[in-house]
Amino acid sequence: MKPIGPLMWEHRLIERMVKLLNAEVDRIAGKKAVNARLLDQAVDFFRIYADRTHHGKEEEILFRDLAKKKLSPEHRSMMGELISEHVRGREMVGRLLRAKIDYSRGVSGALAEISSALNELIIFYPRHIEKEDKNFFFPSMDYFTPEDQNKMLTEFREFDRKMIHEKYCEMVENFLGKPVPRPPS
Repeated sequence: MKPIGPLMWEHRLIERMVKLLNAEVDRIAGKKAVNARLLDQAVDFFRIYADRTHHGKEEEILFRDLAKKKLSPEHRSMMGELISEHVRGREMVGRLLRAKIDYSRGVSGALAEISSALNELIIFYPRHIEKEDKNFFFPSMDYFTPEDQNKMLTEFREFDRKMIHEKYCEMVENFLGKPVPRPPS
């Protein structure tokens, strides 16, 4: 298996979440209310799974290793675009969270802001995923030997293994207001 295999599998799960959000936009339009639990879980999903886990592997492993290669100008430019899009995705999720908080506080216009933020994510993620899947991932593998690719897959697995500890150590740290020891590597 190539390292892009797990990344593309993760894309399929992100697409499923986007479909849930699309259905929520329709529900909001009809009922003029939100499913707060879904929004909380969607924010968590995009922050931890889509951004920290998925984009983390792209940025901290794949893109890091590609940056060391003599990339074509097109691929180097596209990698920069993808990194910028990751930043934009983080901003959109932050906007959704702020709108959800405002809604829970009864702030006027928060429902419309939630719908707007959801629509932005619904448009953004399929385009971003398509760019990676169809225009970047496969050509990027040509820069790596089979041994490099196997090493990258191993690093991806290790990255995933550590994510659960990272998430919950950060949660406890937020409540305590100070760092907690991390598990041994």
